[in-house]
Amino acid sequence: MSLANQISLFRILLVPGIVACLVYYHPTRDGLRFLALGLYILGILSDAVDGFLARWQHEESELGTLLDPIADKLLVLSTLISCSVIRGLPQWMRLPAWFNLIVISRDVLLVVGSVVLFVIKGRWNVRPSWLGKATTCAQMLVVPAVLIGLPIRTPLVVIAAVLTVLSAIDYVRTGVRVLG
Repeated sequence: MSLANQISLFRILLVPGIVACLVYYHPTRDGLRFLALGLYILGILSDAVDGFLARWQHEESELGTLLDPIADKLLVLSTLISCSVIRGLPQWMRLPAWFNLIVISRDVLLVVGSVVLFVIKGRWNVRPSWLGKATTCAQMLVVPAVLIGLPIRTPLVVIAAVLTVLSAIDYVRTGVRVLG
């Protein structure tokens, strides 16, 4: 297994630690918030590193094209959902449910669309668009803004939501073009 794929697996293994830190967070244990933030940032940085390594070492693989987005989605979605549903978190660390609904809906749409393309065309070679990458980046930035308590949190959530909707529309248009 390539180093890039090992890093993707490492990113997946960070998820339970981040969620556990948020589940057991209490203002008297504020270190858990910073530990969750540190693990999350490590996950984001490892995403950049594994992509770079795969291209630099010419080790792009089918496993990597599947594992990398799964690791990204697990990292981002588990943290976003945790910041929405864990009742023990203070209000300033909470994310609105509508935001998660938009993010999850887009991801379900992408999975269903990919399966349809695979069934009809017999292959799965969907590449992320620049809008999809910008969306993932914006979604990834929401979490640190929330965990740090930055005042730009609300505008960032709105920007990420708009990008998420736009990228969903873009992927649907691309899928229809591929099928048509």
